[in-house]
Amino acid sequence: MMNKRAVVAILLLADTIGAAIISLCSIYLVTGQMHARLLGEYLPVIVLVLVSTYIILFLLGLYRSTWRYAGVFECMATGLAAVCVLAVGLMGCIVRSLTVRFAFCYAILFFCLTMVTRFFARFVRQLRSEHSLSHGNGKRVIIVGAGDAGRMLLREIRNSAYMDYYPVCFLDDDRNKIGLAIDGVPIYGPVGRIRAAVARYRAECVLVAMPSVPRAVLRDVLEKCRSSGLRIQTLPGLYQLANGEVQISALRDVEIEDLLGREQICVNLNEIMGYIEGKVVLITGGGGSIGSELCRQIATHRPKRLVLLDIYENSLYDIEQELHRRHPDLMVDALIASVRDVGKMEQVFGKYRPNIVFNAAAHKHVPLMETSPNEAVKNNVFGTLNVARMADRYDVSRFVQISTDKAVRPTNIMGATKRLCEMIIQTYARHSRTEFVAVRFGNVLGSNGSVIPLFRQQIREGGPVTVTHRDITRYFMTIPEAVSLVLQAGAYAKGGEIFVLDMGEPVRIYNLAENLIRLSGLEPGVDIEIKCTGLRPGEKLYEERLMEEEGLQTTPSGLISIAKPIAVNEDKLFAGLDELYKAAYSESTNIKELMAELVDTYHAAKQE
Repeated sequence: MMNKRAVVAILLLADTIGAAIISLCSIYLVTGQMHARLLGEYLPVIVLVLVSTYIILFLLGLYRSTWRYAGVFECMATGLAAVCVLAVGLMGCIVRSLTVRFAFCYAILFFCLTMVTRFFARFVRQLRSEHSLSHGNGKRVIIVGAGDAGRMLLREIRNSAYMDYYPVCFLDDDRNKIGLAIDGVPIYGPVGRIRAAVARYRAECVLVAMPSVPRAVLRDVLEKCRSSGLRIQTLPGLYQLANGEVQISALRDVEIEDLLGREQICVNLNEIMGYIEGKVVLITGGGGSIGSELCRQIATHRPKRLVLLDIYENSLYDIEQELHRRHPDLMVDALIASVRDVGKMEQVFGKYRPNIVFNAAAHKHVPLMETSPNEAVKNNVFGTLNVARMADRYDVSRFVQISTDKAVRPTNIMGATKRLCEMIIQTYARHSRTEFVAVRFGNVLGSNGSVIPLFRQQIREGGPVTVTHRDITRYFMTIPEAVSLVLQAGAYAKGGEIFVLDMGEPVRIYNLAENLIRLSGLEPGVDIEIKCTGLRPGEKLYEERLMEEEGLQTTPSGLISIAKPIAVNEDKLFAGLDELYKAAYSESTNIKELMAELVDTYHAAKQE
């Protein structure tokens, strides 16, 4: 590719030669003759117009434009340049008492010549691209959405050497557009006719260019597109295009999140900023899915120091390096430690004196905890108890416990430990200066051990995709959604609350599996089998957000509610915790029965 100086030099040479030629042509068109005396009469005007041409083109930026991407702006600038040249030519002809028709002829020929020289590079590139793609060198694609984003995507495909696509038609539900064309590509019909469009144009892929439509509308569009059986890709959100995070060419495969049927949850960032900025923040489980996203979002709100604590070194190292790259001025301390270790927790709190603690360290896998209940108790219950005691002892201003909807009427040991953690937090809140709160939410899409990565792996391996029960449902959120609401709940903390996040309607897991198979370009039951394996130990068909006796209070967010505290017998709780501690560390086999005595909504007998 030539450098910009070479391009300017070529354009200057082309303009000089062109101006000389069109000057002669204009004289001949006006007078019908050509000889040296006549040329001498017009020479001063020709020189004036030529010099003015250079100046006008420079002032209008027509020597700076990237002509391989020339468009409407360059056309308008060229037209304005022709008008300016006409004005200069008219003045010259009037002063020299020459016919003004010369100026009009020169301006018209100047406009035509400038358009040819400026758009020649794009014309040749477009011609070569169309020829190459039409001869089978690009994947034949249908673009869904004939709006601005669709037009931009079409232009990007044609201009880019890296997008191996050949657009064959548009689909759009706007009846006023159907039958028209965009840059020669027909708008075939509504989205519902996608199968007919695939058959007619032999399409191989579908590109959805609707970044600004509501999520519910997008879900309907994607449902229709899935019937084509082709791979579907979509553009990112319009706000990402506007702020430069991604380019129009950043097509991505449709994610299962696109089919959940609700808008992305957004929070009031000013509320978060108020209590995070300038504070020392400790995050336990900082390398996990929730913990690492807490780190990312908190880091953008200017904390004084971020202290990450995790027992698993690889994930902790990854998030530490990411934070150093993205926030080089932020003080970040990554510590390998276990929340079970009382002495280490004492040392960490004594050294860093955190103002805010997010306790995300926990064992979360339900089936694994069913077979290792003592480890669930050691880590979840007594790890949380250790961190809570240190928070109280070292006057932490706010303590946020990450909980789960599995804590509601738990049928597994993991949920029971989380419910016991909520009871501990609420008990401490009654006597401590620290504002202890818990935040309860459901399954997190894309988190470690969640169902979506498992389904994708099973699809890559050819199936079967395993679902425990055909009717099992779960609440789902994305990791950023869950974490942003955790942070906002922290802003509402007064002490003792259990915040319950609004996760929309529960989703049937079997439907998720079917959708994910179809989004992979396969057919459920034909290409990939879905196998129901039966409920695992401790697994419920559905999860609940709260117990009936808790009730809900609203918050200004509307997406966060507060569960009413349930009275806890503190003497019984701490006496039971002492007994539970001895049983867990002596590897007792009756740990579930002891948990059932402490958490009366959990019954170990139901698990056997």
